[in-house]
Amino acid sequence: MKLTIAIAIATAGRRDVMTDTILRLSRQSRMADALLICPAKPQDFDAACLDAYGGEARVLAGPVGLPCQRNVLLAASTADVVVFFDDDFLPCDDYLAELELLFDAMPEVVIATGKVLADGILGPGLDHQEGVRIIEDAGPNDASRATRPTYNGYGCNMAVRMRPVRERGLRFDENLPLYAWLEDLDFSRQAAAHGTIVQAPRLRGVHLGVKKSGRSPGVRLGYSQVANPIYLARKGTMAWPLARTHMSRNMLANTARTLRPEPWVDRRGRLKGNLLALWDLARGRLDPRRILEFK
Repeated sequence: MKLTIAIAIATAGRRDVMTDTILRLSRQSRMADALLICPAKPQDFDAACLDAYGGEARVLAGPVGLPCQRNVLLAASTADVVVFFDDDFLPCDDYLAELELLFDAMPEVVIATGKVLADGILGPGLDHQEGVRIIEDAGPNDASRATRPTYNGYGCNMAVRMRPVRERGLRFDENLPLYAWLEDLDFSRQAAAHGTIVQAPRLRGVHLGVKKSGRSPGVRLGYSQVANPIYLARKGTMAWPLARTHMSRNMLANTARTLRPEPWVDRRGRLKGNLLALWDLARGRLDPRRILEFK
C-alpha cells in the first residue's frame, strides 16, 4: 500500500512569506497527499495562493500558539506521515520523494529531520530569492542514503510517523505557549520511546529564518530560554545537562552582546527575560506560561 504524506504548516504573522512558500511546495516531484495549514489568525494566510498549488489543501482554524496549532494539524491528518515545515522553510523539489523512500525502507523510524542547506535563523535571515538560489546552487541530490541517529527533530522540517502518535496520543505540549521554545525537542523525546529519530542528509531545504513574524521577540523569548528547558527537564523529556547547556549558552550570548547587539536580535530584551525567569525560579513561580502576561 502506498505511503500517504501530509505537509503541515502552522503560521503566524507571515502572510506574504506563506504565499511564496506555497508556490515552492507546488514544485515537489512527489506531491503531498494533503497540505494542511493552520494560521494563528485568519489574516495570517491568503487562501487565494492555493489556486496555484495544484494539490489537495485545507486551511484549519486553531488557537494561537505553535503547539496548539500543530496539535490541530495532527488531529486533522489521516496520512501515514506528517511532515511539519516552518512557514519559511523551502524544501528541495525531491524532499517528499526522498521522504517516502526513507519511511518505506525504515519502518522503525518515528521522526526524521533533514539537512538544512542554510539557516537564516543564525543571522539576519534570508529572503525567498536567496533561499531559492541556495537550493539551485546545491544541484542534484548526491548525498548518501545513510541516516544517523539524532536526539530530536528540528522543527523547521520534521517528519513524523503517525501510527505511534495515534496509538499513544502523543501531542505537542500546550504549556509551551506562543513560539514554544524547544517544543520540537519535547515532542521528539516523547516519540523516541516508540522508535528511532534520524537525521537524513537527502532531505534537503533552506530555512529562511524570517525575522518579521508573529512570534515571540525580546523579553518573552528570553524568559522561555530559561523557563522551557527547566520545565522539560522536570517533565523528563530533556536531560538536565542538556537543559543547563541550553540555558547557559543563551544567557552568555545575551549578556556578551547586550552592549553591541545584532540589528536583528533584541539582546537586551532577551537578557531581561532571562533574569525575570531566574527571579521566578528563586521565588518558586517559574512557569513557561508566564510569558502570556508580558507585553
